[in-house]
Amino acid sequence: MSKEQNLARSLLEYLGGSNNIANISHCMTRLRVTPVDRDAVRLEELKSHTGVMGVVETSGQIQIILGPGTVTKVANFMSEETGLKADEVQDRKAEISDRNRTPFKLFLRKLANIFIPLIPAIVAGGMIMGLTNVCIHSFDINESNPWIQLLTAISKVIFAYLAVFVGINTAREFGGTPALGGVAGGMIILPDIAEITLFGEALLPGRGGLIGALLAAYFISVVERGLRRIIPSVVDIIFTPTLAVLITGFATYVVLQPVGGMISDAITTVLTGLLDTGGAAMAVVSGGVLAGTFLPLVMTGLHQGLTPIHMQLLDQTGLDPLLPILAMAGAGQVGAAFAIYFKTRNQTLRNVIKGGLPVGILGIGEPLIFGVTLPLGRPFITACLGAAVGGAFQAVFGIASVAIGVSGLPLTLLIAPGQILMYLLGVLISYVAGFIITYFFGFSREMDQLYGKNTPTTPTTTTTAG
Repeated sequence: MSKEQNLARSLLEYLGGSNNIANISHCMTRLRVTPVDRDAVRLEELKSHTGVMGVVETSGQIQIILGPGTVTKVANFMSEETGLKADEVQDRKAEISDRNRTPFKLFLRKLANIFIPLIPAIVAGGMIMGLTNVCIHSFDINESNPWIQLLTAISKVIFAYLAVFVGINTAREFGGTPALGGVAGGMIILPDIAEITLFGEALLPGRGGLIGALLAAYFISVVERGLRRIIPSVVDIIFTPTLAVLITGFATYVVLQPVGGMISDAITTVLTGLLDTGGAAMAVVSGGVLAGTFLPLVMTGLHQGLTPIHMQLLDQTGLDPLLPILAMAGAGQVGAAFAIYFKTRNQTLRNVIKGGLPVGILGIGEPLIFGVTLPLGRPFITACLGAAVGGAFQAVFGIASVAIGVSGLPLTLLIAPGQILMYLLGVLISYVAGFIITYFFGFSREMDQLYGKNTPTTPTTTTTAG
């Protein structure tokens, strides 16, 4: 019997047995289980079991952090034991707790729900693009090489049609028909509009970027819902989608695309101004604050709402200076985890760190967040401080990526040519800063006795890999 099978059976026992499971699902790192009877769950034993990096309770669901790869196998074995198919269970979206339910957080949660399903495709496109750049610049392969051209074309598919995918998910999130949302998003990037002049100004395909696509897809969802209230059911299938597309089309090109363009321009101008034209002092402050405050955003899963900003920077400038800065959040946490590993005598904690460090280095920070730094408290703060040091370094030297994808060491493939060594130096600086600050100020031996008793079980939301 494999270790994943043993783990699955142990988890089932702690969860109250096969008959106590209402549904099962999983994301990249978490097994998500909804128990029939919460009182039957042996939570303390679940948290302290070998292989479990953390446990989070949210919206009646128990989320067990197991790490990439392992979680898929455990979910499949658990499905066999319970008769529930994990791949058929609707993944429940975690809600923000009432005390934290601010309009801004709800807005970011909506954005995260739109972009999280697109992460695998975005990562795939970004990594293929990065590998292609390595072939061109490191192996001196000509860009006109047909195989390079083919790789380039494959890598661009998700980015070329991202507005359509965003439109589909936006409509789904706001109660509209996904296909109509895709049409609304496609209006933003349609090449044919380049031949059209309105009010003395030519329309520009792609103007407004993903922000324009979000606005258009949200608008068509609202229009569609409104039309369904007044159009008779017998002709609904004909008139509702037709009128929704027509109304949205005119609104998009007259209002929504220009507004999206102005918002996109403003965001790009502010960010590039802070990082490029504000001088070294401003870059240090901006980079430090952005990187140092990113882990709390990752912890709540709201960081995916920044995807439109990354894409807008790439669309307008061809470079994204924000991603390398934010990537330092994970690097600071890796350094903090190393410090704890060398200082702790708690074998359970050491095992959790050993399981979380490899994926943390590869840009997936959730196991270390919920399995190590957050349960201990102070190391989470010192990890953020280590990240701030690396973020300031990346900002000062203007390190940028040419696409978006996972952070950590894999991001090296996406860094602009000529900046790779400086990016890696920034990662190393974050490692070292996170290590030193945590070793001397973030962790004490007394925490060994507390670990396992205060693993976070308070409501939260999905995170990076979720």
